[in-house]
Amino acid sequence: MDVVLIDSGGANIGSVRYAFERLGVRARLSADPGEIAAADRVVLPGVGAAAAGMARLRALGLVELVRGLRQPLLGICLGMQLLFEASEEGETECLGLLPGRVRKLAGGPGLRVPHMGWNALARRREDPLLAGIGDGAQAYFVHGYAAPVSADTLAASEHGEAFAAVVRRGRCWGAQFHPERSAAVGARLLENFLSERLA
Repeated sequence: MDVVLIDSGGANIGSVRYAFERLGVRARLSADPGEIAAADRVVLPGVGAAAAGMARLRALGLVELVRGLRQPLLGICLGMQLLFEASEEGETECLGLLPGRVRKLAGGPGLRVPHMGWNALARRREDPLLAGIGDGAQAYFVHGYAAPVSADTLAASEHGEAFAAVVRRGRCWGAQFHPERSAAVGARLLENFLSERLA
């Protein structure tokens, strides 16, 4: 299995690579269009601000390439947010692979933003990416912005309001939480992403 992590500059890239290594897969970090286009699986990791993430993809000449990928693509954390049409963080135009606009979490009494820590996943739809991950499973989140719950939401979570925790449209999947920091649940999600059922 040839897995490529897009070199998006996120601080979580090393830990995502190590998470795949624990599954016996050596994921390569690359900004080379040819390598990315030829991979069996592509991962778009990311930590930080939407504007900076999109600026890096543009600087590397990868925006249209990512939009046109035909193999399974998984966005993680900011990488998932970049799959949407836009983010109100810096009024940023994103990749547009999923409809919707990423918005700042409102928080509320006793709820800090950014949302940091373990939270439950509420399954909304069946999907091979969630095989073996039960309703109410706990995952680890670190984010201040989130995508709305929509028809593309596979699992939601809640922090003052419901938000999309796992999404899918066609060959694009996204996880708002950090699989590489989510113990067995995260490992299972990455393992499912490698499954032939997603091909």
